[in-house]
Amino acid sequence: MGVDLRKLVVAEKVDLESLRGKTIAVDAYNTLYQFLSIIRGRMGEPLMDGHGRVTSHLSGLFYRTANFVMRGIKLIYVFDGEAPALKEAEIKRRMAVKSEAIRKYDEARRRGRVEEARKYAQRTAVLKDYMAEDAKKLLTLMGVPWVQAPSEGEAQAAYIVSRGDAWAAGSQDFDALLFGANRLVRNLSITGRRKLPRKNLYIKIMPEVIEMSKITSSLDLTREQLIEIGILLGTDYNPAGIKGIGPKSALDLVKKHGSVEKIMPHLKEARFPVHPSKIREMFLRPQVVTDYSLQWRRPLVDETVEFLCRERDFSEDRVRKALDKIEQGAELAHPKTLEDFMSHG
Repeated sequence: MGVDLRKLVVAEKVDLESLRGKTIAVDAYNTLYQFLSIIRGRMGEPLMDGHGRVTSHLSGLFYRTANFVMRGIKLIYVFDGEAPALKEAEIKRRMAVKSEAIRKYDEARRRGRVEEARKYAQRTAVLKDYMAEDAKKLLTLMGVPWVQAPSEGEAQAAYIVSRGDAWAAGSQDFDALLFGANRLVRNLSITGRRKLPRKNLYIKIMPEVIEMSKITSSLDLTREQLIEIGILLGTDYNPAGIKGIGPKSALDLVKKHGSVEKIMPHLKEARFPVHPSKIREMFLRPQVVTDYSLQWRRPLVDETVEFLCRERDFSEDRVRKALDKIEQGAELAHPKTLEDFMSHG
């Protein structure tokens, strides 16, 4: 879920060309879930290979990443580690939502209701361990770096950005801003033409760049105050937030009183599963790894073809064309030598 700050942030729509030469630390799990949700068949079924293994995530990861590299955009994928104990309630909530979606999806399929089946299918996506491991293997073969976070992927991505090793964090959620990223890019995995649910209408989805400095200056607040607003609205560590508190009222309360603890006496009902200080600590001092290594290199063409085509039943012609894009894009972005693009910096 993540914290919902969309009514408070200043988002600038951009095209992919404007991201040329930029390095983005992508929340891998968030991105893979997007691919698992949207890359599906007519009745909402995920793509599978001949052995019944889901390949929707690999398809999205491979072709989308190739497209980014072709445009001179460097990606770092960051994978979640162990979920914090404070996230247990949110994880249970998500499992309940998926369980209900699976029931409704199966019922819609039995009745032949295509649109309804596709709608519920998007809510049933489950990222299993073997899928994450397959994604890491594919990225290694493609020559794209990935980092294993000890805990929250968005926290690790934000740390990489704060170190100057990436220009922005990439995720659909806003949490990376609370974790300390000074810039967030949304809609990377879903950029393009998309059909509106239950309507015969299509919209164009573009990447959005959100600058932390613009949020703090336009709202006249600090990152610490934005965290307080997040706690009031609800985060993965306190999903319910405070009933009846919206973005505008949360902003006013934080500006008037400061911390959540000082705000609570002024509310009729303010209950938290844990003390707000523990939630605050998750954002201000998250668990991250500091000794990661980033290196872009040439793709291992034959090995990638073997993995995707021989083992996962991808089209060899399409795979080879995508691999060509990776090298072409690197040469366009860095005309001196391909090695310049593949080296870090």
